[in-house]
Amino acid sequence: MTRCIWVLVFLFITGTASSQVQTSPSQTQSIDYAQPQQYKIGGITVSGANFLDPTAIISVSGLKVGDEITVPGEDISRAIQKLWEQGILGDVEVFITKIEGDRIWLNFSLKERPRLADYSFSGIGKSQADALKGKVPLQKGKIVTDAVLNSTRNAIRKYYNEKSYLNAKVNIKQSPSTTLPNSVVLDITVDKGDKVKIGDIEFVGNEAFSDKKLQRQLKKTKEKRFYKIFTSSKFQKDEFENDKEALISFYNSEGYRDATIVSDSIYRISDDRLGIKITVDEGNRYYYRNITWNGNYIYDDAYLSRVLGIEKGDVYNQQELEKRLTYNPTGGIDVSALYQNDGYLFSNIEPVEVAIVGDSIDLEMRVTEGPQATINKVTVSGNDKTSDHVILRELRTLPGQKYSRDDLIRSRNELAALGYFDPEQIGLAPVPNPADGTVDINYSVVERPNDQISLSGGWGGPIGAVGTVGLTLNNFSTRKLFNLSEWRPIPSGDGQRLSLNVQANGKYFQSYSLSFTEPWLGGRKRNSFTVSLFKTVRRIPNSELDQRLNVDGASISLGRRLNWPDDYFYMNHSLSYNRYKLNNYQLFQGFDNGVSNSISFVNTVGRSSIDNPTYPRRGSQISLSVNLTPPYSLLSDRKDQYEYIEFNKWMFDASYFINLAGNLVLNARAHFGFLGTYSSDEEIGPFERFKLGGSGLGGANIFVGTEFIGLRGYDDESVVNNDNPTLRSAGGVAYDKFVLEARYLISPNPAATIYGLAFVEAGNNFGSYERFNPFKLYRSTGVGARIFMAAFGMLGFDYGWRLDTLPGGENDKRGMFHFIIGQQIR
Repeated sequence: MTRCIWVLVFLFITGTASSQVQTSPSQTQSIDYAQPQQYKIGGITVSGANFLDPTAIISVSGLKVGDEITVPGEDISRAIQKLWEQGILGDVEVFITKIEGDRIWLNFSLKERPRLADYSFSGIGKSQADALKGKVPLQKGKIVTDAVLNSTRNAIRKYYNEKSYLNAKVNIKQSPSTTLPNSVVLDITVDKGDKVKIGDIEFVGNEAFSDKKLQRQLKKTKEKRFYKIFTSSKFQKDEFENDKEALISFYNSEGYRDATIVSDSIYRISDDRLGIKITVDEGNRYYYRNITWNGNYIYDDAYLSRVLGIEKGDVYNQQELEKRLTYNPTGGIDVSALYQNDGYLFSNIEPVEVAIVGDSIDLEMRVTEGPQATINKVTVSGNDKTSDHVILRELRTLPGQKYSRDDLIRSRNELAALGYFDPEQIGLAPVPNPADGTVDINYSVVERPNDQISLSGGWGGPIGAVGTVGLTLNNFSTRKLFNLSEWRPIPSGDGQRLSLNVQANGKYFQSYSLSFTEPWLGGRKRNSFTVSLFKTVRRIPNSELDQRLNVDGASISLGRRLNWPDDYFYMNHSLSYNRYKLNNYQLFQGFDNGVSNSISFVNTVGRSSIDNPTYPRRGSQISLSVNLTPPYSLLSDRKDQYEYIEFNKWMFDASYFINLAGNLVLNARAHFGFLGTYSSDEEIGPFERFKLGGSGLGGANIFVGTEFIGLRGYDDESVVNNDNPTLRSAGGVAYDKFVLEARYLISPNPAATIYGLAFVEAGNNFGSYERFNPFKLYRSTGVGARIFMAAFGMLGFDYGWRLDTLPGGENDKRGMFHFIIGQQIR
């Protein structure tokens, strides 16, 4: 026992750190370390804490005034350990500052870890450094702990691992800050090394399928090959795990229900190549044997089996079985839909394997039909702009009706067809109430901009540049016109359509059009009403004469939804009047002065069942349109055949969409058009003809009702077979066209829906029926892209490559670009 400074050193296994407990130099009371004594803490102080709260430090230590501790003993050791585990201290010393009787006073002397003043990256470019700043857990002013440094290294390595830099090295150097006390500056040096690609993927244990077949099931894990230009071969652990699951799903879909991955290993081939070895146990291949039904009373076994569509001896596929029971992706009926479309929302079908004999499986379909569900409440949420009644009138799920899954899906398609909402985010939420046998349905929508403004310029041939200003309000409201509070900036929300378009080139060309559509005339039935007006003035530039053409027109139309043959059919009736006034203006040979009148009645019958107007994945569109004028030539002898224009025009369009896989869609289209007169003695005039070729965008001759049809790979309006030089430029009297187009959705974003496409198409245009041959076609192929922006509509381009040569066009170029504006079925 001595009267000197006693030092107790407690060594903790915490990396490289050590902590000490000492007596203060002013402390003279003896401590017998051979005989531990009990003390009561009389006080605790903290020194060396510049940024940390002393009260918090004492709290973390677990000691407080009044606690009884043993000195020497484990109490102070545990307190130091708790402080050290926080990772915010560089050193901890505990001093005994005073002892009076059985009371002891302690002082925790701390050395704080430095704080981060700044950090920088070296060894990499600025763009990568900026990207890493959002990923590393570094924040100025925060304590630099070992955990922070390790997390920083791991975040950087992960960033480069995802980019196939598996050899990336990270070194972090700490330097004292020259501006802030107890702070450091980190210099993070990154050596990313070479990219590491997958050099080889090997399978072991596979007998039913080749390595190549199995490699194709790994969607994100691919070998590096010189010919795989657009295929990524970088290794990503998360994607590899997903691909292994996809591999087992493939085996299951082929009947190997017991297939497993026994092991997988990743090994180095070289510094920049790695190999993957996957060992599989395929197990046996199983087949369906007997399928029985139990609990079904509404439908008999034979009918349910036909709907299920699985025969004895078919390969056992659990995923396909679930689809046929609960959801048929091809759009056909499935067993669950059979019940749910008849109101049996609470029905359930559970397939149970009741026997496995060799390679055959017997299934029992245990059916719980339950009661029919009645719709109770129907609500809509998310429509900030569109009025509730505009949405509710489109729905086919009405309170009091039997629940039907088809009606639910059809209602979603109807909402998507409005164009007011993002079709990818229309939500359907049936909420069953089993207690009373009802169901509540909530539709959620996300509004998207759908008004369109167009500002464009173009070259109008001899009249020069033409400017266009257009405004289309697709969700207009006349009801709110006189309510100033609804002008934000225009009254909207009632689903009406108002369109105004102006084209002009000074005094040589002006065109004005105005149209208004009410989609639910009267508000009770889906009867659309449209009225439109237009006026065109065209003059010949640099002419000594006043060569002028005035065209005035108006139309009124009424459309309605039909219930037969089914409620996808619709019918439109339209009455139009066009007046052409010529003053020294040669519209065609022999007619340069006078007035022509066109009164026509257009009747269109069509059917549309597509699921999305912007990017359809399934469904079809078909329409037959007949445009008729009065049969003047049959009613009287006409001296002037152009005073009242006579024609009958027949047009047929069909489009069919097939969802091949995910976002890949195949679209097949066919189009026909025929123009004729009522009398065989009457010559078909230049009005309402067809022009084929190019992008299908109309030129400056829209005043004669010309139909412009695209044929990519050929010049605009270039395809016509006509022996009459006078009418060659007027177009044809019959055309046909066929298109096969593969589309792939790149971005479903409603602000800019983007998809790419590849096409083959063929068509021809005939100047007379004597030359008509539907099998003589001019063919082309190519690729393109479309961008749908709500404010501008459909924009896009195609590159078409013609496969045939037009008469006299031997020197025409083979390939050409086409720019597309607007959604066109033809």
